[in-house]
Amino acid sequence: MELVELLFRAEKRLSGLHPLVADKARALIRKAYEEGIYIIITQGFRTIEEQNRLYALGRTKPGRIVTNARGGYSYHNFGLAFDVCVCNVFKGTLIPSWSLDRRWFRVGQIGKSLGLEWGGDWKSFKDYPHFQYTFGLSLAQLRAGKKPPSAVVAKK
Repeated sequence: MELVELLFRAEKRLSGLHPLVADKARALIRKAYEEGIYIIITQGFRTIEEQNRLYALGRTKPGRIVTNARGGYSYHNFGLAFDVCVCNVFKGTLIPSWSLDRRWFRVGQIGKSLGLEWGGDWKSFKDYPHFQYTFGLSLAQLRAGKKPPSAVVAKK
């Protein structure tokens, strides 16, 4: 599996993210790859409606609970968060591996070294796939219309 393929696959999911957050996601893919860890982006920007559908899972819709955030209460809704999955490669094919192992924790460390907040560090709801960069803005500020800076250079 080549790095260029992992980066190409990520682009669709990075659409809608703040440019700095998208750059940090790409840097995470690159740095993990350098350590022999293959990750894919599984989620990026989510609309309020998409967030509410996810929130309903395990509550009013069949399935397991995957988020504690209603629409407007997730950094995904503002283009400041993304989710990843660690993958195995079998005969050139990426196979998602949702089993927590050392690779997940290493990806978390790499993300934090890039200035990202990692959901695996959260106390009440561990969200190992989740990374966010908030620019110091709260969800209340974002809901009120405050915007992150538009021109920022990413740390790579």
